[in-house]
Amino acid sequence: MSDKIPGTASRSWLWRWRRNQLRRHGDVVEAWIVLAVWALALVGGALVGWAAAGAVDQTFAGRRAGVHAVSAELTENATEGPLVGSGYDVGKSWVTVRWTAADGSMHTGRAKVLPTATAGSGLQVWADRSERLVPAPPSTAESTFSAVMAGVLVAQLTATAVWGAGWLLRHRLFQQRLADWEAEWQRVGPQWRNLSGGKG
Repeated sequence: MSDKIPGTASRSWLWRWRRNQLRRHGDVVEAWIVLAVWALALVGGALVGWAAAGAVDQTFAGRRAGVHAVSAELTENATEGPLVGSGYDVGKSWVTVRWTAADGSMHTGRAKVLPTATAGSGLQVWADRSERLVPAPPSTAESTFSAVMAGVLVAQLTATAVWGAGWLLRHRLFQQRLADWEAEWQRVGPQWRNLSGGKG
């Protein structure tokens, strides 16, 4: 069982806000710093994280809006094309495909397909507004996940930065408090020693 009196921890912080003889100006400043750090870390971190998530989501949405899916046809067997040597598609082959744009014009490009694909088979590819083949855009679920993760990460980094700045300020106040105590002791200490010597 804990031997701490309930409410002791909260009162140890609240005394800085109440008028008393032991409270100094530095204690009031420290209390405001703690309050500001809490507010900025929680509210500021959440707002910055929300903004970062929104920016990432808009970026992905813009990317999806700039491309469109087209049905293409292989013009050669996959075994005739060079193999993909790196990335997530290692083992696939580069082949030439062709497709018809919405305006009826014919286009060709290079796409990655499974090594078993044959000429004349169909596949879905993605093209930009200039009818150039581009990688597939992230799905809505992938975009949402990336946006949420970015928001959480930015919120954590922001809160950490705020806490770090608050800790530095409180550390400087603590150092100043020690210096003030030392100066006061240099002034009062000799008087106490004189009084103690007189009693002896």
